[in-house]
Amino acid sequence: MNGATTTGAGGLRSVPQQGQDQRRSKLFLKTLFAILAGGAAFFVTNVLNEDNGALWQWTMSIVLGSATLIVQLLVDFGERLEAVQESQKRRIRDMRDSLSAHHVEMRAAVDESFAKINAATELYSKVDGSVLRSDEVTRLVLGYTKVGEQGADIVKAFAEEELGRLALLMENLGNRTADCPGENHEWLIDLTRCVKRTLYATSTSVDRDFWSSEPARRYLAAQETAIKSRRVQIRRVFLVDEESEVTRDLRELCERHRKFGIDARIAVRTLLEPTAQMNSLNDFIIFDGELSYETEPDIHVMPAKTTLKMTREHVEERVNRFDVLWEATEPTPDSAPDPAADGGGTVTRPADPLRQP
Repeated sequence: MNGATTTGAGGLRSVPQQGQDQRRSKLFLKTLFAILAGGAAFFVTNVLNEDNGALWQWTMSIVLGSATLIVQLLVDFGERLEAVQESQKRRIRDMRDSLSAHHVEMRAAVDESFAKINAATELYSKVDGSVLRSDEVTRLVLGYTKVGEQGADIVKAFAEEELGRLALLMENLGNRTADCPGENHEWLIDLTRCVKRTLYATSTSVDRDFWSSEPARRYLAAQETAIKSRRVQIRRVFLVDEESEVTRDLRELCERHRKFGIDARIAVRTLLEPTAQMNSLNDFIIFDGELSYETEPDIHVMPAKTTLKMTREHVEERVNRFDVLWEATEPTPDSAPDPAADGGGTVTRPADPLRQP
């Protein structure tokens, strides 16, 4: 290790030493060339003048040798001066290029910052001018920022996942359609809390088990609140294929809905008019005549997908379909007791002719 270090240090010291040797060698050559020039001048003056040893011959030789040395030194100085000037020009050019590049970078950074500020300002203006509550959007951003600063890694990942899901939902709502796997009870309950005028719903065998669940209890409570506090009109038609499916449990379920203030009826498809018999009818709920909440069953007749549709044509089609179904199940004075009933009660017969509300 010591040997390598000494060699390295010697190598570093040899660089200036070599420069000094080169300068000494050049100076020696210049001096030698000046002496030779002076000697040549002395020889020439001796040849031209027979008066040897005259003072002017020595003076001419010394002057000529000195002039030769001075000229060489001036030429060397000029070359060095040109090299220094070129070096300074190159350094100034590099500095100018560096400053220019730095200026471009700074300008790009400033433009990007202003663009972000403008985008944020424009976004805030849109949020503030929207009919939606801007304070809730601010609350969401502040909450997400707080999680990002203080939350653990799993909490941050979960927050990002939920925020992404919420952002996707907002985009889909803006496109007037949204969906999710399975049956989304939270959407159903939240929409019921938001409804202001009407809620028209169908219920098939797909969601019979739902009515005995905890989400169903909250759903019915939300409907009762909508009826009492906002005077929302709620209608529900329980659909069955055959008259034998009208069981005591179904009639009790229908009666339970009526106790909450819901206008509930049972419809048997085989007893309906052809215009009201809809073979491939999924469960749907129409909120305020503006949004249709629909569930699609899988091969096991279980809710496989929930869809929110807000296009005018689709919602109007669902409203018309429900109106036809509702009119077909409206009770008439000659309604007769259902012979298949196993505990009292009636099943509504189709009204003839159909009447549109």
